[in-house]
Amino acid sequence: MKKFFYISSLFLITLSCSDFLDVEPDEQVSFDEQFSSLEGVQQILSGVYFQIEAQTSSFIHVYPGIMGGNITFAPRIINKVLEVPSNINLTYSFQNTPESSEFETFYDTGYDIINSVNLALERVDGLDFLSSLQKDQLLAELLTARALAHYQLSLVFAQNINFTGDGSHPGIVYNNSTLQTGIDFPSRETAAKVYELLQQDLETAIDLFTGNSFASNGSEIFYFNEISARAIYARIALQNNDWTTAASQANTVIESSGLNLTSQDAYVNQWLTDEDLDEFILSFAAPLTSDLNVSSSIAAYYLFTNNTTYNRYTASGDLLELIEAQDIRASLYEQKSLPTSTPTGLENRPYVFTKKYQANNQTTYIRLSEMYLIQAEALTRATPGTDLALQRLNAIRNRAGLENVDSNANLLEEIFLERRRELAFESHLLYDIIRYKKDIVRDEGCLSSICNLNYPSPFFILPIPQESIDNNENIQQNEGY
Repeated sequence: MKKFFYISSLFLITLSCSDFLDVEPDEQVSFDEQFSSLEGVQQILSGVYFQIEAQTSSFIHVYPGIMGGNITFAPRIINKVLEVPSNINLTYSFQNTPESSEFETFYDTGYDIINSVNLALERVDGLDFLSSLQKDQLLAELLTARALAHYQLSLVFAQNINFTGDGSHPGIVYNNSTLQTGIDFPSRETAAKVYELLQQDLETAIDLFTGNSFASNGSEIFYFNEISARAIYARIALQNNDWTTAASQANTVIESSGLNLTSQDAYVNQWLTDEDLDEFILSFAAPLTSDLNVSSSIAAYYLFTNNTTYNRYTASGDLLELIEAQDIRASLYEQKSLPTSTPTGLENRPYVFTKKYQANNQTTYIRLSEMYLIQAEALTRATPGTDLALQRLNAIRNRAGLENVDSNANLLEEIFLERRRELAFESHLLYDIIRYKKDIVRDEGCLSSICNLNYPSPFFILPIPQESIDNNENIQQNEGY
């Protein structure tokens, strides 16, 4: 049985911020009251994890797959019409606007998390009832949370660091202190500076981890620790073209985590049950009801129950064409025939659903397979021809039942394709396309009049919501919006 921890909504009241990047004085008073006991501090930290899980499992989970071309749609259950869901229609067609941003909530919530973390960080030194080791662990978990929240925002609202040769284009606001309403109006850092600040937070955190989670309940996999922070660092370094750091951090995770790749025999079965894959590095606990049932999960986007109960995000033909018949990952998909409205009436058409997520799953964030692929790509970019890069890639391929790639192959392209297969439906594809400076090409299953987008383009990222621009004249809007 999967282990979860139950989070009361009571202490989450202290964690909401009234406006983007702002914190009101009464919120600081509430925080001070909460920070008067060990239990209160643990509740604050649990609330931060609760917010991160909600952010990670929000609609942003399907965004990279939809935009990159791994995900398409099933017809509406009510009228059987095959159309783009209304909550991503503008984004899907590259027609988002600052005034009608479909990801405004994601933007605002990201900075709410950051403000919650900063309020906590500024009070840790004064917590005399904590030991020095407890303070170190608390600081480490909070700094990792701050880095992760900023990174998730940078993926969506700022061009990749390779957009300009030196990363001098606008990144995001990196908020490393609480801001007062009507007083503080921060500007966006450059993309290069954002990565520097991410490194500072993560490296400080890694040095502070004690090996004992600050929380008193729940599985350790639900909390940041040194290994999961290094895994996050490896992912962030790769996306920021820091190949040496990405390869090094991924290798440390592979060699020191005590984890092994899930075996070929167990791989499919572990995905098809509520049990965790034994290669998971970091997951966030799904919220529970008072009777300890999962109240919401990532499966809400993908799960097929029957022809009248299903979710609308399905595998595209573009993805399925990459999965060979002998690939065991083919068993993670199921084809269903659904009545679909056509000009001549209802017609049964095939749709393919992923089976990676079950109703009681937690929110998976990083697993060991990704570390193998990160190290393979980073080594190939830094020192082409490295044997270890080929070994890491082939370990993933062999488990899937595929033959080895040899040294004569276009290794970077093979790694890209393997990431597309192995990490499908895990929120990666668009960001991989951007890092590789590839065009978006959506063919099989695309429902937009604009399916493709050539790189570079302003529309590989989303606009800063207009309300944030209006509230802070120092924030520059993204090019093209």
